[in-house]
Amino acid sequence: MVGQKKKTSKIDPDFLRREKASLVRKNRQVIYLNDKEMAAINEYCSRFKVNTKSVFFRQAIIEKVLRELGTNPPTLF
Repeated sequence: MVGQKKKTSKIDPDFLRREKASLVRKNRQVIYLNDKEMAAINEYCSRFKVNTKSVFFRQAIIEKVLRELGTNPPTLF
């Protein structure tokens, strides 16, 4: 329908600012790979057109962690 305005929801700017601040990555982690591991990573990245290795590593690590936590939940006692 032409001429009608879209309804926009009002989101608290303070909430958006806090949410954005919580997503800032400020913790650095360094890993070392041997030649065979690096060759495998390079082959995977070239084959599947992965442009940013840091995104690939982050995604793979978080997927593994969440999968393990889902199958082995922490116990209280």
